[in-house]
Amino acid sequence: MDDVILTEANFLLYAAAHYINPQCYDIEEFNEDLKKFKYIKKLISKYLDTGELKERLILNHIISLNNVFGPLVLSKMLFVKLEGYEEYVVPFLELLGCLPPVITGIGSKNKTIETKNILSDRIIEERLKEI
Repeated sequence: MDDVILTEANFLLYAAAHYINPQCYDIEEFNEDLKKFKYIKKLISKYLDTGELKERLILNHIISLNNVFGPLVLSKMLFVKLEGYEEYVVPFLELLGCLPPVITGIGSKNKTIETKNILSDRIIEERLKEI
């Protein structure tokens, strides 16, 4: 992975530097892709509040983001944008083969996360096995 410490303050610049979308014609498309991080967080929050899990929609957003950022950059970005939601994101990344063993440079404290130490949400794991 890269040596950049990714925080909320430099997230936009980091995203722009790693964005790979040859079909992107304007900034609006880039911004639409970035909104997917917010959508994922809202979908997970809704799951936590109501128990309703829209796993296919979350998967679609993650796949779309993976297509324009790649798995390592995407994982790092998700861990910054969805801090505190790691156990809910990990099963999706595992299913897609996008979860690196270690993610470095997370947040202002420059955390290093060994992803094998994150316990995945069992309900999400079971739902994803059905796909």
